[in-house]
Amino acid sequence: MKDKIKVLMVDDEEQFRATTKKILDKRGFNTIVAESGEEAIDKIKENPDVVILDIKMPGIDGHEALKEIKKLSPGLPVIMLTGHGAMPSAKEALATGAFDYLAKPCDIDILAGKITDAFQQKEEKVPVEKKVGDVMVPLESYSTIKEDQTVKDAILELKHAFSAMVTTSRIMETSHRSILVFDDKGKVRGILTLADMLVGLQPAYLRGPKISMADTMEYSTMFWTGMFSRQVQDLAKMKIKQIMSPAPPTIDYNDNLMEAAHKMLENKVGRLAVMRGGEVAGVIREQDLFFEVEKLVKG
Repeated sequence: MKDKIKVLMVDDEEQFRATTKKILDKRGFNTIVAESGEEAIDKIKENPDVVILDIKMPGIDGHEALKEIKKLSPGLPVIMLTGHGAMPSAKEALATGAFDYLAKPCDIDILAGKITDAFQQKEEKVPVEKKVGDVMVPLESYSTIKEDQTVKDAILELKHAFSAMVTTSRIMETSHRSILVFDDKGKVRGILTLADMLVGLQPAYLRGPKISMADTMEYSTMFWTGMFSRQVQDLAKMKIKQIMSPAPPTIDYNDNLMEAAHKMLENKVGRLAVMRGGEVAGVIREQDLFFEVEKLVKG
C-alpha cells in the first residue's frame, strides 16, 4: 500500500471541512476538500483514492454528485456521510455505487478505518486483512514528552491532548490517555499513564506495608482531609522517570493484528509501540483492535 491515501472530503460546512482535514492529515492521509457537489466533481481530475461525500448539500446533493463521480471514475470508492434521520437515503446510495456510509456524529477512528478499507479494496480488488500500521495511531498524533521533564509538564500535555480531541454533532475523536516518554536521543524510555499518576499521588506510607495505626486511621475523615491537594503539589514537581511505567512492548508496522492482540494479552498491556525502519512510528491500542472487531462482526 502506498504511504499516503489521497482523500477528497466534500462538505458544505467550512469548519467541518477544516477540522476533518486537519485530523485526517494527522492520521497520515493526504486530504483535499470541496465545499459542494459541483466542486467535488471538478476535483476528481486530481485523482483522489477515496471520496467522503456528505449527502445533504445545497445545489448538487450527495446523491447527484455520487452519480456524476461514478460516471467519471467508476472504480473510485465513495463513503457517504449522513444524519441519523436520513438512513434510508444513505442505504439507497449503496445501490448507486457508494462503498459505504457513516452516520453523524462520526468517530474519526471508524472513518479512518473505512477510508483504508475502501482504498485496499480498490487497489487489490479483494478484502485484505489489515496490518498493525493500518490501524495504529501515528506518532505525530500521540502525546510525547522527555523523561527529565516534570509530571506537571506531562499533565499539561495530556490536558492539551484532551482539549484537542474533536467532539461535535458531526465528528468525534477519541483520546489516548497516556503519553510516550523519550530520552534526549529519541529512544522510548517509558510510558506515563493516568494510573501511574494516581500511584504517584499516594504518600509513600500508603504505598508500602501498612503501619499498625493505618488500618484505623486511613478511613477517618481527618486522615484524608487535605491529603489530595498536598500530594498533587508534590507530584507536579516529580520527574516523569520517577513514576512512569516501562516502555510498552514493540511490534512491527507490518505485523498481523492477531499478533498485536496476542502481545497485549501476553504482556498484560493495553498498547504497543509500533516500529518501522527501526524508529517508533505510532501506537496501537486496545480500542484500535476493538474497532476492527466491530467492523468484522458487522460484516
